[in-house]
Amino acid sequence: MLCEEKLEVFENGFLDEKFNLRVEFYGKDTRKLLLAVIRELYLPDYGEDYVYPFECAKEFWGIHMDSSEIVVEEFRPSPIKFLNRSVLNRLEKALEEIDAPPEVKGAIDFEKAEVHKLKKGLLALGKNFILGEGAYLIVFNKPSARELILKYLGMLDGA
Repeated sequence: MLCEEKLEVFENGFLDEKFNLRVEFYGKDTRKLLLAVIRELYLPDYGEDYVYPFECAKEFWGIHMDSSEIVVEEFRPSPIKFLNRSVLNRLEKALEEIDAPPEVKGAIDFEKAEVHKLKKGLLALGKNFILGEGAYLIVFNKPSARELILKYLGMLDGA
């Protein structure tokens, strides 16, 4: 669904040509997190009162959410010291359990990812993906999107 001249929202993500940004999720539903990202991207254009792309995406996804429900949390990194076979096996198992197209899964490179230990398990941060052992995968086309997504990661039930 076209929510703005250059913002297309689809079932598992969005494509924004204004910011040249594509974000998709697989596995656990992360649409509330994506709504927060959309709102932040368009807030300067619309102001606090009514951010049309945010409202449009909410309607398309059928999500009842007020902007006051958006939670920004500072990401507190807790990197693991060594990327050993046991850690790689856990990440590979988490990826296997997520229903994503083979080409998406094939592009995930754990060897170059930062891996962190969180309350809910491991979190792998790649140049173009975030994989939570809690069964979600978020892929994006710009490395700068990672920091924006990390700001709202706490919205995923204590991720």
